[in-house]
Amino acid sequence: MLLFNAVLLLIFDFYIFFALRATKIKIAKKRWFPFVWWGYSIGLLLGLYVSAKFNLPLMYRSIILVAFFMTAVSKFIFIVILLIDDIRRGGVWIARLFSPSRKNSVPDHMEGLTAPLPEQPKHGITRSEFLTKSGILVASLPIFPLSWGIISGGYDYKVRQQKLYLPNLPASFHGMRIAQISDVHSGSFYNKKAVQNGVEMLLREKPDVVFFTGDLVNNVASEMRDYQDIFTKVKADLGVYSVLGNHDYGDYYFGKEDSSAKRKNLSDLIQTHKVMGWDLLMDEHRPLRINKEEIAIVGVQNWGTGRFPKKGDLGKALQGTEESPVKLLLSHDPSHWRAQVLDTDVDVMFAGHTHGMQFGVRGEHFQWSPAKYVYKEWAGLYEEQDQRLYVNVGYGFLGYPGRVGILPEITIFELIRGNKPLIS
Repeated sequence: MLLFNAVLLLIFDFYIFFALRATKIKIAKKRWFPFVWWGYSIGLLLGLYVSAKFNLPLMYRSIILVAFFMTAVSKFIFIVILLIDDIRRGGVWIARLFSPSRKNSVPDHMEGLTAPLPEQPKHGITRSEFLTKSGILVASLPIFPLSWGIISGGYDYKVRQQKLYLPNLPASFHGMRIAQISDVHSGSFYNKKAVQNGVEMLLREKPDVVFFTGDLVNNVASEMRDYQDIFTKVKADLGVYSVLGNHDYGDYYFGKEDSSAKRKNLSDLIQTHKVMGWDLLMDEHRPLRINKEEIAIVGVQNWGTGRFPKKGDLGKALQGTEESPVKLLLSHDPSHWRAQVLDTDVDVMFAGHTHGMQFGVRGEHFQWSPAKYVYKEWAGLYEEQDQRLYVNVGYGFLGYPGRVGILPEITIFELIRGNKPLIS
């Protein structure tokens, strides 16, 4: 992945560099321009390599990743505009190639309506130069929201309230409050105070039970060293239940092959859940009892479509829950819902994983993110027949150390005995 990113960025660099040199933009003609251009690009790639291979302090890794992310986004936008211009110029060239006499026969006042405009106007700038300069302006625009997303968005925790109507819910559970957080990704944090403030927001909601739906770390268990004391404070009268996400197995650090180091890392992470007082569900369930009535809390290991690990065993986890009137499932990846869960009698599945791609718009009645083109269910509540899925967009962040529009989420559910009221 690192090599792919490096090659892609270099292709972008070559394409943009020679496009700039071909224009009349004065700064691109300066003798020092190639040294600055290639010095920055090579330095950025070296920084990316060092941050991936060595245990740099988190602050330096964050600076490198932010610089890489912003550079890649800006250059990608610029490339799209340059490609549009190259396609246009290619069309001009083909038109002139096949109709050389047509240009001379068209009156000046009809130029542009029936034939390509000349590339070298007598006054002003060429369209190519105009598009190039416009491309520079447009490509620089994402820097502002992305910068604000780092300054403010990454730790701007939002509490979202959600009612869950369950006809079979035992009376003793009516009004029970469940808190869900997901995708902590502790290896990305750099502001311990802000993380603690988010946990305090959760605790002020006084939930009866807490669900954590995976990805406690980015790669290794040791990332929790500085944050274990904070998340140990996450408590509830009826318990804290958790599951593993795709990042928790260490595949992205140790590789997908089994090894003693990888097994020890997973063992350490499992121990971390235990030390924090979280009940980690590994393809198993727990009966939750109030006044001699009970429901089932079910948790599976990560099960995702495509390249993501399929470690969870839903059938095993559900064994023994046949008499439970309500089954609440914790499963990290929302794609599990359509792949397997809808074929069971699970009432509600709680997931995370998508992060809402940490970019988009999320209002009360409208939401959009590029995540919708990857995941059919990517944020919020989804219903099909009598079954439901809730996708939490995450507590932390990964890669880009911030969020724009899709803010970190703490979800508070209220269980309601009965059917959802009809909207009149």
